[in-house]
Amino acid sequence: MTAKSAAEKKSIPLHTKILTGLLLGAIAGVTTNLVIGVENIQGFVTNFTEPIGRMWLSALIMVVIPLIISTLSLGVAGLGDLKTLGRIGLLTILTFLFLTALSTTLGLVVMNVVQPGAGLDPVVKDKLMAAYQGEAKGAMGLAEGKFGVDLFVRMIPRNPIQAMANGEMLAVIVFALMIGVAMTIISKEKADPMLRFMESLGHIVIAIIELVMKIAPVGVFCLIFSVTARFGYELLLQLLKYVAVVVGSLTFFQFVGYPLVVKFIARRDPMEFFRKIRVVMLTAFSTSSSNATLPTTMRVAQEELKLPREIAGFVLPLGATMNMNGTALFEGATVLFLAQVFGVQLSLGAQLVVVLMSVVTAIGVAGIPGGSIPLLMMVLGLVGVPMEGIAIVLGVDRILDMCRTTLNVTGDLVTATIVHRFEKR
Repeated sequence: MTAKSAAEKKSIPLHTKILTGLLLGAIAGVTTNLVIGVENIQGFVTNFTEPIGRMWLSALIMVVIPLIISTLSLGVAGLGDLKTLGRIGLLTILTFLFLTALSTTLGLVVMNVVQPGAGLDPVVKDKLMAAYQGEAKGAMGLAEGKFGVDLFVRMIPRNPIQAMANGEMLAVIVFALMIGVAMTIISKEKADPMLRFMESLGHIVIAIIELVMKIAPVGVFCLIFSVTARFGYELLLQLLKYVAVVVGSLTFFQFVGYPLVVKFIARRDPMEFFRKIRVVMLTAFSTSSSNATLPTTMRVAQEELKLPREIAGFVLPLGATMNMNGTALFEGATVLFLAQVFGVQLSLGAQLVVVLMSVVTAIGVAGIPGGSIPLLMMVLGLVGVPMEGIAIVLGVDRILDMCRTTLNVTGDLVTATIVHRFEKR
């Protein structure tokens, strides 16, 4: 064993460091709140821990727009020529969208019913919003519930650069999708330079995210310390409820939702299906990466599920990029939870936008651990929930990431079996 490999073996995993940062920050913040008092610690929080936390948060927000532009446009361009894509492509995309919308809706319904973030003292909620009200202005008026025709008009940007500068994310998303569609229409020779640029941009953005996440333990410590020092231990109790609800929702969709789809749409035995793919689920759970699981998924699809190579080779790589059922459920549930914590009332229209954005941004999620965090922050800002709230959930994100990645990868195989069933006909 080399010195480098020995050092890597001894190094503490990043998710453990982040969780440690969360726990230490929470303990230090609650202790400070109870022993020293809010008034005596206010200056330290305002001038030291909070600025450090916000600088780290800004570093993540910095990559959101280039991430959307590169990944969404490449996701659409990767579909190939829209004129010749055929029924396999159409069926695959429709199944992806159906499963993702279904999982997001489940997350929102459960959050609306259980409301794990709604038990905070109204005084604490008022203080939270007062502390972060500068961050609570939703792009395009969604924070104020302005959901109507004008919203759809403004989705088409007159000036894409201005839309990016103003943080009008719906307009940026539409622009990115249009780039992707255009690259499928023009000739390969003309599209190749832009495709290479977008691929390079995507790799650069992911590298920046990984770099920023290396200092996540410090950022999380400072953010969660600032919040708990000001508002006490009540937030931590809400966090435990949130984790239970999200894991419960993911588990329900995995072992109730998918079996129903497999039985009645794919027309397969759910017990046999899950028995054959158990190694895929274990790999996805342990790696938290759709991309890292893809070789195993491909092998199991062909050897165990007996899916044709053409269908597995088309559906599964596309699914590793576009089909993020678990991520969409997590994003929708997290947005609603943090809205409840901060006392932000989301209208039905705003919640429909959350569903839509969770489905669309799930396409742009990098298939790496924690890849959904920057886009989740974008959705938070879109509906007027302070993005600092991400610190409340980031420390427990690893276990949620493992669960939602399992759902994502299982959804790819479910989609492949559905496509196979209808293609046989």
